[in-house]
Amino acid sequence: MGRIQLDHLTKRFGETVAVEDVTLDVEDSEFLVLVGPSGCGKSTTLRMVAGLETPTSGDLYIAGDHMNYRVPQNRDIAMVFQDYALYPHMTVRENIRFGLEEEAGYTDSERDERVADVAETLGIDDLLDRKPGELSGGQQQRVALGRAIVRDPEVFLMDEPLANLDAKLRTQMRTELQRLQADLDVTTVYVTHNQTEAMTMGDRIAVLDGGRLQQVGEPLELYHEPANQFVAGFIGEPMMNFLHGRRSETGFDSGHIEYPFDERLERTVGDADELVFGVRPEAIDVRRADETSAEGLGPYEFRMTVTVTETHGDQNVVSLTHADDAADHDAVRAVTDGMQIVAVGESVVITIDPETVHLFDGETGDALCNRRLETTQELTI
Repeated sequence: MGRIQLDHLTKRFGETVAVEDVTLDVEDSEFLVLVGPSGCGKSTTLRMVAGLETPTSGDLYIAGDHMNYRVPQNRDIAMVFQDYALYPHMTVRENIRFGLEEEAGYTDSERDERVADVAETLGIDDLLDRKPGELSGGQQQRVALGRAIVRDPEVFLMDEPLANLDAKLRTQMRTELQRLQADLDVTTVYVTHNQTEAMTMGDRIAVLDGGRLQQVGEPLELYHEPANQFVAGFIGEPMMNFLHGRRSETGFDSGHIEYPFDERLERTVGDADELVFGVRPEAIDVRRADETSAEGLGPYEFRMTVTVTETHGDQNVVSLTHADDAADHDAVRAVTDGMQIVAVGESVVITIDPETVHLFDGETGDALCNRRLETTQELTI
């Protein structure tokens, strides 16, 4: 069993607190992603699990055994690093086999058979006699994975293993890592600063900032129901729009945009006065201003001007400024269909449905109201 338990784990380097009071359970066979900006403590947390750092306080358990002071080789873990850490003078076969050299209970023939099986699983069985210098980045990454897999550990630890790959290969390796983890059925903790990797790979995601755990949950839970403004801004690309303002008699007022609250928003905001209004770019409906009805704008409609367009092929990301805000205080980004041509300088009308609105406390950053996750739908065929 590869369950990992972090119980109020803290790590200090002198006066600097790298990880502060982190409590987290990683279930057996789970793929958990630790994500956050540089310096947030995710790699330090991983190194404590690996035994490369000793916790200052708190407790760490793997498979129910206390691990605070157990050396790495006695933790039944395998780690994959960002820089691969392959021995350049060894062949692929020797690099993979190296992970078994100190393992008792194997004969030489059994070690060779195990290496061959792992290489075939990773699709590098035709590269066994080459050296790392003769391999591409993706091939070297597979060798590094093979060296970890060959030991059949209870836990995989991966520290930004795809960071050195180009974009296309990184996408391919994301899929392969997910398939491999599912096939091996091994508990995996994966560290990255790339929120796209976190969203696409993890069974659950743990978001860290400033050494503190901000939220743990499934990808859609963090995306639609962030615990605070930091999580809302970090998860999602393009990132969530934020407008800063105050509570008004009818709802939210940023100074340039007044947004009336419906019953749900009114009820959930409570007594908060300083507010941050959030909305995902893809939740904003954009249409040309000349398509507006003769009756004028509705309560959730706003006239904006296009300032920047970013073409992605399948979609366009457009930056919009409020018509009366020359200083761009209330600029927002929206996503339109790739076949919908939007020109810089064009006047448009945006609609923000109350069901898609997020509201945060302007002082604490805590979420007051989120888009409801139960509105997601199952695929029907």
